[in-house]
Amino acid sequence: MEYPGPGKDLPPPPATIPNDVVPLQAATPKRAPMARRGLGAKGQKIPLLTNHFKVAVALFYEDGRPTDGKGIGRRVMDKVQETYDTELEGKKIAYDGEKTLFTIGSLPHNKMEFIVVLEDVSLSRAGDNGNGGNGSPSDNDRKRMKRPYHSKTMKVQISFATKIPVQAIAAALQGRESEHFQEAVRVLDIILRQNAARQGCLLVRQSFFHNNPRNFVELGGGVMGCRGFHSSFRAAQDGLYLNIDVSTTMIVKPGPVVDFLIENQNVRDPHHIDWNKAKRMLKNLRIKTIHSNTEYKITGLSEKSCREQTFSLNQRSGRDGDGEVESIELTVFDYFVHHRNMQLKYSADFPCINVGKPKRPSYFPLELCNLISLQRYTKALSNLQRASLVEKSRQKPQERMRSLTDALRSSHYDADPMLRSSGISIGSQFIEVEGRVLSAPRLKVGNGEDFFPRNGRWNFNNKKLVDPVKIERWAIVNFSARCDIRYLCNNLIKCGDLKGISISQPFQVFEESPQFRRESAPVRVEKMFEVIKSKLPGPPQFLLCILPERKNSDIYGPWKRKNLSDLGIVTQCIAPSKVNDQYVTNVLLKINAKLGGMNSLLSIEHAPSIPFVSKQPTLILGMDVSHGSPGHSDVPSIAAVVSSRHWPLISRYRASVRTQSRKVEMIANLFKPVSNTTEDQGIIRESLLDFYATSGKRKPGQIIIFRDGVSESQFNQVLNIELDQIIEACKFLDEKWSPKFTVIVAQKNHHTKFFQSGSPDNVPPGTVIDNRVCHPRNNDFYMCAHAGMIGTTRPTHYHVLHDELGFSADDLQELVHSLSYVYQRSTTAISVVAPICYAHLAASQMTQFIKFDDLSDTSSSHGGVTTPGAVPVPELPRLHNNVSSSMFFC
Repeated sequence: MEYPGPGKDLPPPPATIPNDVVPLQAATPKRAPMARRGLGAKGQKIPLLTNHFKVAVALFYEDGRPTDGKGIGRRVMDKVQETYDTELEGKKIAYDGEKTLFTIGSLPHNKMEFIVVLEDVSLSRAGDNGNGGNGSPSDNDRKRMKRPYHSKTMKVQISFATKIPVQAIAAALQGRESEHFQEAVRVLDIILRQNAARQGCLLVRQSFFHNNPRNFVELGGGVMGCRGFHSSFRAAQDGLYLNIDVSTTMIVKPGPVVDFLIENQNVRDPHHIDWNKAKRMLKNLRIKTIHSNTEYKITGLSEKSCREQTFSLNQRSGRDGDGEVESIELTVFDYFVHHRNMQLKYSADFPCINVGKPKRPSYFPLELCNLISLQRYTKALSNLQRASLVEKSRQKPQERMRSLTDALRSSHYDADPMLRSSGISIGSQFIEVEGRVLSAPRLKVGNGEDFFPRNGRWNFNNKKLVDPVKIERWAIVNFSARCDIRYLCNNLIKCGDLKGISISQPFQVFEESPQFRRESAPVRVEKMFEVIKSKLPGPPQFLLCILPERKNSDIYGPWKRKNLSDLGIVTQCIAPSKVNDQYVTNVLLKINAKLGGMNSLLSIEHAPSIPFVSKQPTLILGMDVSHGSPGHSDVPSIAAVVSSRHWPLISRYRASVRTQSRKVEMIANLFKPVSNTTEDQGIIRESLLDFYATSGKRKPGQIIIFRDGVSESQFNQVLNIELDQIIEACKFLDEKWSPKFTVIVAQKNHHTKFFQSGSPDNVPPGTVIDNRVCHPRNNDFYMCAHAGMIGTTRPTHYHVLHDELGFSADDLQELVHSLSYVYQRSTTAISVVAPICYAHLAASQMTQFIKFDDLSDTSSSHGGVTTPGAVPVPELPRLHNNVSSSMFFC
């Protein structure tokens, strides 16, 4: 029987059902995140503090009665509360800024309607500033004195939706299921947001940012970092906690618009500003005018300069003011200089700021406009800006603890009427938790030598790599970089020899011809390869490419694409600022891994003695989806799956990468059968076939999946959509094959931090926490596998959603810890398991070497869109067979 595809109707049911028909049982029940089986015990115990604060829930009022309980929208609801306090019976309101409203206890009626009048200058519609004609920039002075405020009348309707008992929180914390628990916690989060909104904060999801210049840091380009705080309620094993953490967002630098544009475009003066670029940048930002102290939203720029842009000004004729209205044409410049007697120093030759509507523009000279504070900057940051943001956002553990204590004190949650009415009180002390420090795994390097890393780090001084390669046919390509290539080459050969890598002299050094340096990057790459092909006797084993700038060089993408997709040549790009032994060794680690060698292994891989993994062929998958950065939202998302190979090893991986619809987090092409054929073009098939080919013709009996980048609300989709696709891919290869699965989600984007009480240091590498602040029922734990050298260590939050292998807590935590030590690019433990890191690297590199405007607009068989009616997604070019199974992403 054929099943209809997505979007196709099912056949109608039979008119009658015969009596002898026994209904079939429902399909396999939906998978849900598994419950915790137990706590871990391995490791040295260590007392820690965490940035969670105890929340107490009182279930009764003092008299013994049980408790029952955006933009202009907030101001409207504040007005309702103020004006109709009696009708609301004194009930306080919590409002989410959109369409949802909460009160403690019921309102007098299920439907209520109120009329409110708001009086505020800034409420005027953009451009409707009481002007007298098309393009008029302002009221005249007399009108302004008579009517200083604009009023707006609004109707507010409140309808009862549902009752959410606060007891739901207490019930859930005592282990009793409650359908209302999530809604009750959401109410509490909204109360926190409202508390921050009333203090004039910028709200970004559950983070809030005060308008305090002390919290601002310069990032360059007219952008500032603004430090604020995240706060959210979290259910945990022994209660409800408030999680508070430092948070940072980007804002537009407040002040004169012209200063922002000069800085943003990195020009000397207004005469060099690109006004088309400025128009795109300024649209929808809010300004305050100097002469009237009124706030407006920018809708555009005038087509002409201030001294040329005209508008119609209405004037009354006659002395008594009751004559006919006359309209005169004058320029914006003349109006402000001669009618308003204002001195304009530099605006005459530049466009005006338009705050009006398309058919009713309203203009202000540039120098009268200041950008207001706390406006989010949502464009993509440059590499320099991003580095500056990271550097200036860092806080040492003790400094962060002080910031959080101050934030809790200044928030005055204990005085919030809604929290008090709910019976909610928040403690002021960091919660104490017990951590355990796992021992570092033993590593194996060359000559059969074993050693233990110390403090999450090691080096290859006087050590050889465990599986070094031999490099015989290679060349150096220099794209105009100033670099002592002879010194670099000698160092590479010398350090390689010390590490066991035999490197011959390069066949040739190809220097870019000066005549091509001003060409586009793809042309420069093509011209370089014309020379390479004419000089080399055959395909090189390896090309070392010296970029003219840092990794953001526009050569990087076209170069990678040409090598990996078109020619199948392994390549390493470098942009050395200084060449020393450490730098050269790090480059050699990447080259060795890309060419099929290994730098180090876990000793237990050779034993083999990894619990569960070593006993039966086990495939390890790392899965991630990379989305376009802010400001590049038109770029498709890229899904990457890396898979282990050469079982029983867990250090070797390959990657499969596909494009999919932008901003879609679920991986679309894990299983992709081609209609009317027996072919599956999905990602998982590639991984399964490669495992079989490299692991002694064995099919994996067990598959361990590490998934990155999904929130708790998407866990069910991972279990019931992605896992189903993977199972289908296995069945497609062999109907009788049923491997066991373990599914683990890793989250870095959370706000839980751990501290050593009274110590300035970060928590030790290998620290694991699975008590108190972890989920009350689900199987999760926090791990700090790496040594945090700067700032405050961010633990990785692992959620074990599904486990058919039957891991104990200790065995699974040990496996996760060990997988943080198999990352071939570095000599440190990393903060998240290597398969996930590799998936992120593979997706990022394919994003780099793709130029999407060069691709076809329609999807075809490899990658592309799976949803009918969706916008077609361009494909990634296929990796060449020579490199498709390599660790090209290293």
